[in-house]
Amino acid sequence: MSTRPGITIIGSGFAGLGMAIKLKEAGYHDFVILEKADDLGGTWRDNTYPGCACDVPSHMYSFSFELNPDWSRMFSPQAEIRDYMRACVAKYGLAPHLRFRQEVVELAYDDAARRWRVSTGDGGTFTTNAVISGVGALHVPSLPGIPGRESFLGPSFHSAEWDHSVDLTGKRVAVIGTGASAVQFVPRIAGQVARLHLFQRTPPWIQPKPDFPISSRMRRVLRLPGAARALRASIYWALESRALGFTVDPRLMRPHEETALRHLARQVPDPVLRAKLTPDYTIGCKRILISNDYYPALGRDNVEVITDGVAEIRESSIVDSTGREIEVDAIVYGTGFRVVDVLNDQRITGRNGLKIQQAWQDGPEAYYGITTAGFPNLFFLLGPNTGLGHTSIVFMIESQVRYVIDCLRLLSRTGARALDVRPEAQRAFNERLQSRLRDLVWNEGGCRSWYLDEHGVNRTLWPGFTFEYWARTRKVRPGSYELIR
Repeated sequence: MSTRPGITIIGSGFAGLGMAIKLKEAGYHDFVILEKADDLGGTWRDNTYPGCACDVPSHMYSFSFELNPDWSRMFSPQAEIRDYMRACVAKYGLAPHLRFRQEVVELAYDDAARRWRVSTGDGGTFTTNAVISGVGALHVPSLPGIPGRESFLGPSFHSAEWDHSVDLTGKRVAVIGTGASAVQFVPRIAGQVARLHLFQRTPPWIQPKPDFPISSRMRRVLRLPGAARALRASIYWALESRALGFTVDPRLMRPHEETALRHLARQVPDPVLRAKLTPDYTIGCKRILISNDYYPALGRDNVEVITDGVAEIRESSIVDSTGREIEVDAIVYGTGFRVVDVLNDQRITGRNGLKIQQAWQDGPEAYYGITTAGFPNLFFLLGPNTGLGHTSIVFMIESQVRYVIDCLRLLSRTGARALDVRPEAQRAFNERLQSRLRDLVWNEGGCRSWYLDEHGVNRTLWPGFTFEYWARTRKVRPGSYELIR
């Protein structure tokens, strides 16, 4: 590996690959992509659980510059998405830039040299002019701190680390958690296991999934000039219309709530089970899920939904909060990912020895989620407050990639070595952002979600429409940055 690459990208998911492609298009070829695993794909490499698929239509959950008319379904399965990413690597010649099994363990800025020192898990170090973090948010599994969890003797694993060597056929299986992953894998294993005990803390809002196979005839049509682009545009605006309730007034979520309640009533005739599965908070406060087979799976005779919390895990059983002990052979954790707090675990030292933990002592924040004061030439893709609750995150990635390219061009034009966002610009941006977030459904919807930090502050989501973010990040405002020469 070059010991002085001009630019270092961390991660080979959609963010890292999208950044690399656009760097090459802009004439920047001196870069490396560091990937901690032995293959590319990020989230779509790690999550291989049964039923894993996208919950955004594939024609939108893909790069706008690399439309794919050949998706097999409206919501493509994991393997197909990963194949798409591999095809992008081949088409745009990214393979020579990829460095696998290179986990970044520390970043340190050298004030004198105006460069970053990158340290990797194998003990290697090198310097680089700029670092672009494309590690994403959904890559560190969150395991619950349940007493006795380590004492369980049977197989247990998180859905993002699915153990395919374990045959669940005929076993008594406990699933802890009812989030986006569980909604996909529970229907796949419910007919396979002897008993399935589903521990639900909070029922999710679930809407019908408008999924269907895409016929060969439709794929031929989508290859016609402009057809795939038109479909993508129609999907974009349909999804963006859902943002009204998120970004304007939670009361506008009522039609979505009614759709979900009709779906629940139609698929769960048992009033007792339906009561367990009916949320008591405003739809959108937590992530809205989509599924056509989750509710029917829960109505099976061999499936039990348990709303009493898990008090303890023993060698071969789980004890709920009422004291009831349930014998199980295997446990699957569908408990999501560490999102807000994982940002604080990073070993990053900026100007004058500033640690990222010091900069974020009141919570992670960045200017448009991309740059943080005190850390020159360090760019975050999918950084604080750039997540979404209604549409494709790839759209946000492309907006951020374009912004980073504009930052690099600003350096080229001015001859500066580095740029650092001014604290006052970052502060003003985040004060406006948090002021908007306070009255929206994620804070006012009556739930507790992974969108919020331990202080109840939303450090995860963008509070507006995606076209608003796109417009605001189209051009860098030089006055918002200090240019370091």
